[in-house]
Amino acid sequence: MVKDVFVAFAISMLSLVVPIANADIKSYEFAQPQMAQRFSDLTTVLRCPKCQNQNLADSDSIIAKDLRAQIQTLLNDGQSDKQITDFMVQRYGDFILYDPPFNQATLVLWIAPIAMIFIGLWALWFLGRKTAPQGAMLSLDEQQQLQQLLADNPQQQPSNGHDHGKD
Repeated sequence: MVKDVFVAFAISMLSLVVPIANADIKSYEFAQPQMAQRFSDLTTVLRCPKCQNQNLADSDSIIAKDLRAQIQTLLNDGQSDKQITDFMVQRYGDFILYDPPFNQATLVLWIAPIAMIFIGLWALWFLGRKTAPQGAMLSLDEQQQLQQLLADNPQQQPSNGHDHGKD
């Protein structure tokens, strides 16, 4: 019951926050309609330096607002998307990109998930493999000798240490 109320409250709060962020983005004016689309695309692929897990379009932080205004200015100055992205990377590093480039500085970001998958698979294989039974295995010749001895001496059958029926 309490969980349902909490979920309903969280959903209602999210529905209030999302339109505010999108309304702020729509308030920017551009000379050409394709500039608005480029603005939307750029603010979606660039990460907010403060929020870390939100793009500039979704973030309501002060720095995100400043960066959106900077992007609007650069677009109105006639800069290309690549020039704007390069400017942001030069200023904030590869962190500002949701899809960082594959280079020496970001090598760990690209290799670590693959390495973790292989380590996990190796651990599953290593822990999941069956161990050999404890004790010595008899060769075929030794098995035949044991069967011969048991057949010759039925009274001397190996027991498991329990007396069945003996008092």
